[in-house]
Amino acid sequence: MKQTTFEEASYEKWQEKAEATLKGRKIDSLDTNTYENIVLKPLYSEEDGARNGYPGIEDFRRGSGILGYVASSWKIAQDILFHSIDDLNEKLNRVFSKGQTAISFDVNEELFSSEKELAAVLIKHVAQYPLAIDAKGLQPAFLSILLKAAIDEGVTEKVSGYVGFDPLTIMAEAGTIPEDHSLLLDQWCKNIQYAGQQLPNLRTVLVDTAAYNNTGANAVQELAVAIAMGSYYIEKLLEHGMQLNEILEKFIFKFSIGSNFFMEVAKLRAARILWNKISEAYGAQIDRGMEITAETSRMNKSLLDSRVNMLRAGNEAFAAVLGGVQYLKVGSYDELSKSSEIGERLARNTQWILKDEVHLQKVIDPAGGSWYIENLTEELAEKAWAKFQNIDAQGGILEVLKSETLQKDIALVRQQRAKDVLNRKKSIVGTNVYANLDEKVSQEILKPCGHLYTNVSLEELLLELEQGNGISHLLKKKKNSAGNTFQALKGIRLSRPFEEMRQKARNLALNNGCDPTVGLLCLGELKEYKPRTDFVRGFLTAGGVKVTLSESNLSLEEAKSFIEKSNTEHFCLCGSDETYRTFGVQLVEKLKQSYPEKTFYLAGLPTAEDQAVWLEKGIKQFIHLKSNCYESLLTLLTEMGAEVHEE
Repeated sequence: MKQTTFEEASYEKWQEKAEATLKGRKIDSLDTNTYENIVLKPLYSEEDGARNGYPGIEDFRRGSGILGYVASSWKIAQDILFHSIDDLNEKLNRVFSKGQTAISFDVNEELFSSEKELAAVLIKHVAQYPLAIDAKGLQPAFLSILLKAAIDEGVTEKVSGYVGFDPLTIMAEAGTIPEDHSLLLDQWCKNIQYAGQQLPNLRTVLVDTAAYNNTGANAVQELAVAIAMGSYYIEKLLEHGMQLNEILEKFIFKFSIGSNFFMEVAKLRAARILWNKISEAYGAQIDRGMEITAETSRMNKSLLDSRVNMLRAGNEAFAAVLGGVQYLKVGSYDELSKSSEIGERLARNTQWILKDEVHLQKVIDPAGGSWYIENLTEELAEKAWAKFQNIDAQGGILEVLKSETLQKDIALVRQQRAKDVLNRKKSIVGTNVYANLDEKVSQEILKPCGHLYTNVSLEELLLELEQGNGISHLLKKKKNSAGNTFQALKGIRLSRPFEEMRQKARNLALNNGCDPTVGLLCLGELKEYKPRTDFVRGFLTAGGVKVTLSESNLSLEEAKSFIEKSNTEHFCLCGSDETYRTFGVQLVEKLKQSYPEKTFYLAGLPTAEDQAVWLEKGIKQFIHLKSNCYESLLTLLTEMGAEVHEE
């Protein structure tokens, strides 16, 4: 056996064997297109993606550190929800004992009504745990309290992590570039410089692309926006006299991780390649690695069958870790409605499963060397660089926002995503497939946009604190003037149309005293009609419509009896193509003659010639794999009397 060898298999031989199983189709028929206009092949080889370099060096695609998570694991940065400072303090104590490894919570104006208490809570933990705070426009106020407390306690060197703010993204979400935005950005730059001098190990320049992801952008657009904003901030900070290496040490990039597993892994790897290229272009010799904080996307989450969100978030967290993030927030399965304690606990423990049970913190770059991922990384980086150059040629990120060319590009991708969900080309389990009609639909909690308080001076706020004054009055005075307006970034959730339709169906049931229902006429034996009854059941339940099944092997009289006993005006014939030909056409013709007020559908899609016959005999519509599920259900519910409005 030791002398046994196998003939080396070439790609051509594999292709020949594969095409033999495809019954005449070419191997190209297995190619798939992504939202990034990248063609995915069914097989990749060494020529497609040979391993490039080592972790921590070269272009950093394989990670910013030589030993990866073996030397420094990613930080568990779950958002802590609280109602008061005391509540925040109590929850921080609890979550750190339960596995949280970074300080992360939403910063709002209410925090500053108790500045001493906030300072006491922060100073209790910042020497031990890094911060992971997106402070938005309240960054100066938060930093001033943090800085004063750290100076008083002598722990300025120990404050680490990030307290970030991305003014460009806040402007994009608000759809406004204030008239005084140059002054705002100047003050922001001064604050970054001052904070860097006082808190040397804290990052403060946030580049946030999560808002673009949740608007529907593809990975190429996200990456191009990230480096466009990053280069814009470098230019601004250089103008204010900061040194390049000092500037790069202050950057933290925020990405939202979607459901396309390998694309998201490649996105984070490509991001490091691009940032290395930008840093190199400005002349950086060191500190070209990219620090990344990530969160699971909200775009693909659903209020319906919300526990499935755990699976989505787990998949996204896995991709984020393989991509090499430094901070990670996993959304709880019920974050869209109430975010319960058990939801937060499960989300936090998802990361510990990845650490201790999947052992991802014990492997250096587990995705490295995968021909598929390496090839995808390279193609993403090339496309994103070309997109960045296009943005730069149009005058930079602010100009493409003002001209709305970026928003229009993203809208094209968003529309395709929505279309794929509406016709069930893309599945959202529990929503447009495998729906649970016994579940109640709750209301979504929408988070407001951030603040634009960038004209607040960090030194001014510190002075107020040192004099024993509060700073809330300063925040309220520093409002911004109106300026250029444009189409704002608006987050979407792909499941929302189906959620609204399910609610309309429930309202219809309450108004009529019975559930909206379609009767299924089962033609032939069980094995003949079951595949199509199962399909139609899944198709209809996505819109909150229930089904009732007739007996097998229906005669005309049995079909009439079923129709007369059913509390519905809508019926669908389900059977095999053979039963349709031998019995179905005659049956529907006679049923339509006896019940002209009833509506009949057919499960499946006959040939064009046969469709004409069915339509003539009384079939209104065909329900099949290529049907637009949402539009069909919208029409059906409208006919049943529901007030359904299409957005």
